[in-house]
Amino acid sequence: MAKFEPPKVYGAVTVGERGQVVIPAQVRKIFKIKSGDKLIVFGKSDIVSFVPAEQFNQFLNNMAEMVAKFKK
Repeated sequence: MAKFEPPKVYGAVTVGERGQVVIPAQVRKIFKIKSGDKLIVFGKSDIVSFVPAEQFNQFLNNMAEMVAKFKK
C-alpha cells in the first residue's frame, strides 16, 4: 500500500484574462510536465486538481482490469 503524503503547497498562480494559468517550474520538474502535455482537470467543492492524462488513462486501465477479474 502506498504511503500517505499530505498535499504540498508550491506557490500561487494568477489566472489570466483568457483563463490561463502558469504551472510553477518546480511543479513541472517534479511531476515531469512538459509543453504539450495534456492534463485532466477535476473539481470538487473549492478544490481544483490537475492530473496528467497519461497517468489517468493508466489508472482507468488498471481499474478496468480489476473489475474484469472481479467479474470472473
